[in-house]
Order: sequence, then structure tokens, then C-alpha cells
Amino acid sequence: MRKVLTVVIGLVLVACGLGAILVIRLWNGTALDTTGEVAFANRLAIPPLAQSRLDERGRRIFELTAEESSHDFGGQRVPTWGFNGEYLGPTLRANRGEQVVVNVHNGLAEPTTVHWHGMHLPATMDGGPHQPIPPGQTWSPTWKIDQPAATLWYHPHPHGETAQHVYRGLAGMFLLDDGQTALPSTYGVDDIPLIVQDKQFDDGRLDESKSVLGDVGVLGDTIAVNGVTGPYLEVSTSLVRLRLLNASNARVYRFGLADDRDFQLVATDGGLLETPFTTNGIQLAPGERAEIVVGLRAGETAVLRSGPQDLGIGALGDRFVGGHDRLDILQLRAAPTLAPSAPVPGKLAEIARLDPKQAAQSRQFRVQARTINGRKMDMSRVDATVVKGTTELWTLTNNDGTPHSFHLHDVQFQVVKVGGSGPPPQLRGWKDTVFLRTGEPVQVIARFADYSDPNTPYMFHCHVLLHEDEGMMGQFVVVEPGQQAGQVHSH
Repeated sequence: MRKVLTVVIGLVLVACGLGAILVIRLWNGTALDTTGEVAFANRLAIPPLAQSRLDERGRRIFELTAEESSHDFGGQRVPTWGFNGEYLGPTLRANRGEQVVVNVHNGLAEPTTVHWHGMHLPATMDGGPHQPIPPGQTWSPTWKIDQPAATLWYHPHPHGETAQHVYRGLAGMFLLDDGQTALPSTYGVDDIPLIVQDKQFDDGRLDESKSVLGDVGVLGDTIAVNGVTGPYLEVSTSLVRLRLLNASNARVYRFGLADDRDFQLVATDGGLLETPFTTNGIQLAPGERAEIVVGLRAGETAVLRSGPQDLGIGALGDRFVGGHDRLDILQLRAAPTLAPSAPVPGKLAEIARLDPKQAAQSRQFRVQARTINGRKMDMSRVDATVVKGTTELWTLTNNDGTPHSFHLHDVQFQVVKVGGSGPPPQLRGWKDTVFLRTGEPVQVIARFADYSDPNTPYMFHCHVLLHEDEGMMGQFVVVEPGQQAGQVHSH
């Protein structure tokens, strides 16, 4: 009997040992570390500025075609989608006060849309799921640019298919100018767009499979910047302005320099901060943007990196959704001689603060289990009716153990509180997307001006694209005083 017991105990100990080994391997395998492993052998591609023309009415006309192609990611060519090319799209650029027209032709075999992320414009021009473009058809939205200079972007927004369309390559930047900046501004020289995405590959194709342990969708093991893996940028000026866009489907980044040097954060989603914020790191959730100014010395190299971060769901949860990852993003190579740059001004912009006491409406939005306020997206349901010309206070709360990134269409908002305290410096500018940590309410305030349409909604949703596609989205209409919401039709 004693021998049998000894054998059983031994087997149990072996099983426990094997289990512990498996747990350790699983734990170690869930954190990705590419620091020092990226060769930085490929020159960074700068998305071309989109050609445009003025029509007889003085409107600036752009042309975009969504099409199937293939793209070389550092030696492996895979099928992709792109605008006016094989992957991603050109940078659209317009001045405040201009009337723009974008002729969007769908050359794909399935419907798509194009949403102007961060743009203030009429609901019928927003490019959400209610404005589908059938294959072979052209959609021509037009609107007047009436907001401060900012780094915006465009991407598809088809209901239930956004993650796939963006991941395959349909995205690009839309830059707004207002003539007020004294920052580095020569596009492609000292003013650099950086569209950052994570990718994974499988047998000659983009692998669209979801992360096994995280509940966020694709978490790729390869970083592409402007479609280039292992990229380097040759810098010829003492200061360089990097326009960072997190265009990944799910990954949250904490951008900084490998040597922890300080840089200056000068703008967020909706434009310039009032004053530069000196820091050594900036967190960007999917959909968020930031403009940073980095100083370099002649002849040196510096590496833009994403480091570990607290995503607010505990050490185990953070690890499974990329919070412990260390990723080399881009190498900056300073020339032997650098042209001097003017210092960053101490004052960048005036931001008129919206007063919460003047809010006509306060709303609560709880995101949890692919729902907002307990309801999945319904294309024919209006979730909120907002009166044009009023200010509203929205409280956004993440009620589950998953990272969420909340995006509001049409308007830029200001962050009033984060978890009961005033916003940190990096959240004091205009925003349209904000990261939500579990159990930490974020209160934002926005004014809904200029456009009303009782029958055509704008969206609010999680910008973790799997979550959006699976129902974590709602919609609101803006109406005239005394008007009711109309009939919203599903497409």
C-alpha cells in the first residue's frame, strides 16, 4: 500500500511539475519583446500627398479608389487592399475654410465605406455604416473644413466588417491646416506621418485570426509603419515632428524613445495643446493620434519604441492583451550635419474651455461584453437625441476586464475628469477618442454645433475594431430645438 501511495504521490508531483512548466511557458510566451531584434533595414515610406484640383466653384476635389492588390512587408508579399495603390492610402491635406469633395470609388468586390475620423461634418457625409458604397460605385461627399489644424485619418466603417477592411490596408491620414503653427511643417522632411499597425502573417497572407488569450482581436507580432517593417527615417533637422496614428485594430502602444529621453507632446486628436507637454512617453489606444517633437544630435541614432504599460486590468489581463510587450517601432538616423530648427513655441493655441455647468444634458455610457448600456448596435435604433447648439456631458465607464477605446463621431470633446480627478496634461487638448481603463470613469464634454439631421445618425463606439464589429456601438442624431428623432433606416 505504501508503495502504491508513493507512486501516486510521485505521479501527482510530476503532473504538478509539468503543469507548472506549461504555465511558465504560457506566461513567458504571452509577452512579445522585439527590442534590439529589429534590423531597421528598410527606408520609411512617406505616404504621398493626394493630388487635388479646384473645380469651377472653388471646391478642392480629391479622388480615392479602394482596390485589391498585394504588398511587400519586408520580403513577404501578401494580398492587401489599399486606396490609390497597393496598401494604405495617400495623405489628404486641406485648409480650414475650404470646401472639399472626395470622390470615393469602390473597386472592391464587396461594399465598403469611408469614414473621416475626427472630422466635423454633416451626418450624411460622415461615411459611417449608413453610407455604404456598392462595388463599382462612387460616393462623393462634400463639406466645409471648419475646425483647427489637426492630424485626422480616414478608414472604412462598414457594419460588422470594419476590422477586416482596416486590417487589410484601407486607411490614410487627413491633415488639416490653418496657417497658425510655428512647428516643423515640411511634409516628409521634418513633419513625418507615422501610421503604426501590428501585423501577423501565415503562409503568404495576412493572418486575421484573433489572439487566443486576449479578447481584443488581432495582436500581431510584426510592426509596420506606413506599411514598412523594420523602418528607418533619415533626419536632416535638429527637431523632427512625428504625427503618430495608432491604426492598429486592437493594440495599445506606449510610445517613447529607447534611451528614455524627453520629447514634447504638442497635439492630440483634435489639434494643438495650449502649451507643449514635456514627457518621455505617450499612450495611444486604437484610433488616437499624437504629435510629438523629438530633438536629435548630429550623427546619432534613436529608436522609437513601445514599452510596457498599465492597461488597468491587472498584471495577468494586461499581459494577455499586449500590455507587457516591448516593441521597436522606428529608427531615427540623424545626418552628420543637421539644419537648425526653431524652438517649439511656449504657447501653441488657445482652447476655449467648455463649462460643465452649461451642459444641457448629462449621459452615462457603460461599455461591457460587446454592448453599450446593455444593448448591442441596432442600425435602425436611435440611442440618443442631441439638440443642435447644446453642450452635453458624457460619462464613459468600462465595466469589464478588457481594454476599450471610445470614439465619438462628428465632434471633438474635452476631457473633464478621469476617475474623479482632473485630466492629466496629455488629455487637456481636443479629443475624439479616449482610452477607458476598467472601473475608471472618464467624463467628457462636447458641443454639438452646425449640423442637424433627424434621420441620419452619427456613431459612438469602441475603437477596438473587433468589439465595434460585434456590437459595442450606438448612434445618435442631432436635431433642431423642438424637433424629434426621425426614422433611421438600416442598410
